[in-house]
Amino acid sequence: MKPTVYIVDDDQGIREALVQLLEIAGFSVKTFADGASFLAAYQQDCAGCVLLDVAMPGMSGHEVQAELLARGEQVPIVFLTGHGDVPMAVRSLRQGALDFLEKPVRTDVLLERVSRALVLDMERRSAQASLQQLQRRYARLSQREREVMKLVVSGMQNKEIARSLQLSPRTVETHRNHVMHKMGAANLAELISLAIDCSD
Repeated sequence: MKPTVYIVDDDQGIREALVQLLEIAGFSVKTFADGASFLAAYQQDCAGCVLLDVAMPGMSGHEVQAELLARGEQVPIVFLTGHGDVPMAVRSLRQGALDFLEKPVRTDVLLERVSRALVLDMERRSAQASLQQLQRRYARLSQREREVMKLVVSGMQNKEIARSLQLSPRTVETHRNHVMHKMGAANLAELISLAIDCSD
């Protein structure tokens, strides 16, 4: 599904201008007149970014951001405001916003920030999918295979592992081969890297 730029702004004229600009640039766009309606419609599996006004009736942009954080959402946010100041910008960025822009914003700047936000979201989702795949691989290991893997990546040799687990070296070698295959590791260095990722 094509990533979406979500525009949340109570000013209809600004929403319409942003839609025209972004759609001409090839972006898919959805608009919302207030934070509550956006939060009701937004789902975690929706790839994209948010152009979020600060001062709106009902929920402010910062309250929308706080609610997204409370839900564990990591969608990139670019704030747009007509009445910004340094403390407001600092607060937004500290809470994870990608950028804080004052209206009117230059077309090239806005398009660059939107493009960067969508790339960031794509990279985050790709990394998340890779981690989930890795976790599924790790879940397929037996308890004994996990024990062997832990000792292998700690630097122990097969004979040392065999003594530690009271197994034969051949059995350890069999478990080690199963671990390498199930984890999709071509060598010890890859297995160590995967083990580190599993523990993050």
